[in-house]
Amino acid sequence: MILELSDVETFYGASQVLFGVNLQIAPGEVVTLMGRNGMGKTTTVRSIMGLTPPRSGLIRFDGTNISARPSHRIARLGIGLVPEGRQIFPNLTVRENLIATATNNAGTGNPWTQNRVIDLFPRLGERLSHYGRTLSGGEQQMLAIGRALMTNPKLMILDEATEGLAPLVRDEIWSCLEHNLKKAGQAILVIDKHPEAMARIADRHYVMEKGLIAWTGTSNELLADTDMQHRLLGV
Repeated sequence: MILELSDVETFYGASQVLFGVNLQIAPGEVVTLMGRNGMGKTTTVRSIMGLTPPRSGLIRFDGTNISARPSHRIARLGIGLVPEGRQIFPNLTVRENLIATATNNAGTGNPWTQNRVIDLFPRLGERLSHYGRTLSGGEQQMLAIGRALMTNPKLMILDEATEGLAPLVRDEIWSCLEHNLKKAGQAILVIDKHPEAMARIADRHYVMEKGLIAWTGTSNELLADTDMQHRLLGV
């Protein structure tokens, strides 16, 4: 497994948020983590990235225990995060955002470069000299994904990558995940709340409720379980 969470429990002070979370992602696999707002999805991401370390349990990435490692060392191991809210550098240009974190620690044979990112998102090529703060929401999200790809990650995590975007832009990003990154063998964890779209993109799915993994299954099982969608996703 490229990523494995075993019995992870995470707290904010005295308040427990995650309760024995178990989750696995194989190399080249696309997996979703879904659930209503406030159910623990972003806390799971923060636990993986070392931003809110778990109090108990084990998080293993590519064979290494990362449960107690600082976030910058976890990132250097090969996890590229597209954070909720994009968090691009507003006072840097598109070009500067892309090259700011560019690296290829894993020695990938066909690494992500600025040109490859522009091929993926041509609109960024038209905005290379524009500052991040001047981009539309969709363009900022494309830039956030491109910036994560420029780290040439073994695993990419997208936390609510399509939240608040226009439907056409959202579909463009989903298409990129499905037809470009997945076909290239990129392992991805997608945090989202659109089961029909996620069923097209991902191999397996986890659904959270109140800090617990309440359901897991394949895309066919996800689409077939309309009762679960109604109870846990509000669909």
